Amino acid sequence: MNLNRIDLNLFAVFDAIYTAGSLTKAADVLCITQPAVSNSLARLREMLNDPLFVRTGHSMTPTPVAQNIIVPARQALSLLRKSVQESQKFDPLSAEKAFNFASRDLLEVVILPRLMAKLQTKAPNIQLTNYEIARSQVVSAMASGTLDFFADASAFTDPHLRKEKIAQDRLVVMARKNHPALKQGLDLPTFLQLGHINVSHRKSGAGPIDIALDKLGKKRKEVMRGQHFLTVPSAIAKTDLVACLPYHLAKHYDLAIYELPFDLPPVEYFLYWHVSADHDSAHRWMRDLIMEVAHAYRPH
Repeated sequence: MNLNRIDLNLFAVFDAIYTAGSLTKAADVLCITQPAVSNSLARLREMLNDPLFVRTGHSMTPTPVAQNIIVPARQALSLLRKSVQESQKFDPLSAEKAFNFASRDLLEVVILPRLMAKLQTKAPNIQLTNYEIARSQVVSAMASGTLDFFADASAFTDPHLRKEKIAQDRLVVMARKNHPALKQGLDLPTFLQLGHINVSHRKSGAGPIDIALDKLGKKRKEVMRGQHFLTVPSAIAKTDLVACLPYHLAKHYDLAIYELPFDLPPVEYFLYWHVSADHDSAHRWMRDLIMEVAHAYRPH
């Protein structure tokens, strides 16, 4: 084999196809077109004189040659990424950089303000942006470099992502002060009789509260359904409705807080990032700072 003909980009495509099992999915991960993936695979097949992948139904099955070279190919790519990333020094005091987050209410309301306060002294020229993104778009956005961090209350697994648990919380019931139905506190019958605001990103379907109640053979009275926790307090303050919110969010409002009258597992929050950013000095520094800020919300 002529080493001068080796294009490392071809092995990055090879790795993506091997992991995704599909040219289309590999193209999404790499943020390139499917014809570009097909062209790269054709060049690699010619160079190695092997088909590398055989179509089986809707997936691409690796040949023995592909299975033999995937580990050293990944090791070589990882070493190259690490060498390039570690060669780039990161000085937080002078660095001018923007980090893009995609997160829901807890991170934006509780963690991002504290993170920004740290940055004012540690890295004054760092900018943060937080926006919503569909979970199906997270991997491709991270692979393209348009998204640095994704935080969510539900865990999911993808071979291209790293994750770490950053916080744990519990759901509590929030109501307006001096609620006429809660003078004696909150028990399960009262909980079921009250009108509820259900916070969900889905138009319909059961959440953790409803699943727990269903196991008890009970059902709550849903009066309103909304997408964001942050819209709930103003509605509660003006009505007799109640809502179940994470405690670390609920405690910031001048409203009454009650513990749930039934058992519910804690809410866990995870931080995700792309494997390619593992050894990037700036990214690693920001991860460490996020963990430091989120420390107060981890179980001890």
